[in-house]
Amino acid sequence: MERSKKIYGNPISARNYNKALKSKERYVKKFGDDTGSNYPVTIKENEHIGDLLGVKDIRLEAGEGEEFDAQKGIIVGNIRMGFGHYRIAMAMASCAHSLGYTPYWMDLNSYPQTTATKVISAQNDLYSLGSRISQKSMLFNKALWEPLNYEGFKKLSYNASDQKNAELYAPIFENVPKDIPIIGTHVWPAQAAIHAKMKYVVNAIPDNWPMALHLAEGSVHTIQTHQAYLGYRILSGMQGNDVLKPMPHDSLVYTGHYIDHELVSNIEKDCKARVKRKKDKAALRFLLTIGGAGAQKEIFEGILKAATKQIKNKKMAFYVNVGDHKNVWDEMMSANPKLKPLTTEHYNDFEETKKFTLDALKGDVSGIHVFYHENIFEAVYSTNVLMRSCDVLVTKPSELAFYPVPKLFVKRIGGHERWGAIHSAEMGDGSLECRDLKHVLQMMKLFYKDETFLEDMCNNIIRNKKQGLYDGAYNAVKLAFELKEKDNEKNKGNI
Repeated sequence: MERSKKIYGNPISARNYNKALKSKERYVKKFGDDTGSNYPVTIKENEHIGDLLGVKDIRLEAGEGEEFDAQKGIIVGNIRMGFGHYRIAMAMASCAHSLGYTPYWMDLNSYPQTTATKVISAQNDLYSLGSRISQKSMLFNKALWEPLNYEGFKKLSYNASDQKNAELYAPIFENVPKDIPIIGTHVWPAQAAIHAKMKYVVNAIPDNWPMALHLAEGSVHTIQTHQAYLGYRILSGMQGNDVLKPMPHDSLVYTGHYIDHELVSNIEKDCKARVKRKKDKAALRFLLTIGGAGAQKEIFEGILKAATKQIKNKKMAFYVNVGDHKNVWDEMMSANPKLKPLTTEHYNDFEETKKFTLDALKGDVSGIHVFYHENIFEAVYSTNVLMRSCDVLVTKPSELAFYPVPKLFVKRIGGHERWGAIHSAEMGDGSLECRDLKHVLQMMKLFYKDETFLEDMCNNIIRNKKQGLYDGAYNAVKLAFELKEKDNEKNKGNI
């Protein structure tokens, strides 16, 4: 079915359709077209987070492996583009596992023999480069990066090109059972699954700013906020000032935030521990997270430099997860070598990282603890396991804006992220976005000095949990299986 000429009944101009065709043609010319390829599929244990989340990998390789679980299996389709989509995928896998299902990890950016991975990797490299430049050049950010992320990705014409490119991703699914439910935690796996005729596709939209980039017509879209639901339902602003035909009601579902079972199930316990540490005058624990593009280095340098005295006096403690960007920490140390004696490095030992997190839940923490893992699963998930014992998460307002922990938001990367901070502030579990260091330090001082600021956020998080705000991943998984169950009931009625 042609999905680039008309999107939810809204026609795409001949000019923009031709641009979509040319986009696909460029990638075919550069990377080839493997349509018709018969890639073998095997299922293997995930060596890194399989024991934590019950995840099994889908690999395109010959060999012996497990069979798909036809009753309880669910595919978590994702790509490595930054850390955000991987983290959302981990939340889906975690909740699927907790509900008794078997999550299969399918990263479309991990099959180097395919056209799909070659195309996605090329786009990922460009996006990562843009993210890094935007943090260093105000002119680039204002003239190009913010408009692209805020308005460029919003247009239906952009979705038309993506849909055409996604035709190249479908061969990956050739030997995957078509009746296994799939949740795409980036739009490209969802689009690819639709083109490959997968029957039960859920498309988990990550952002709070409606963009046509995230549309995969033919799937059921899930949304984390009511504001985003309204924007997507009417395709707000996706073709200039045109009033568009809306998305059908059954193609869009509000679920709440996509959060891991391990975090949701411990919200009350972890928030009470934060409040107790604050009242006991224990060191206030900040978790600093470097994104997948390796940005935020300069502002984190400023934070640690400003907090050096409090670190030495054991009034503040810091976890710094540099993900798989060890060079970022090396550069930060070069800029401020006085931090070296205060620092404990946790490098490439995920078992030791997990032990540290368990000990931190029960005991005291002091100094700076730096975490680096070369493996992408461990790099991303280290933030999740560290989150439970931190007091304040310091992050850009990306996918982490939706997590149930008190948050201090630093400068965004791309205009779409501003709405994550706005939503979090409205829900009472995070700060406003702090666009420069002086405002970040002001907010840190408020967390540190004020007697009720942190406690209020913790109380809000507990209240939000009671209202189901953080149940989005559970609800997305349940929705995927409901699609299958309804279809099975319908087929029984036709017998």
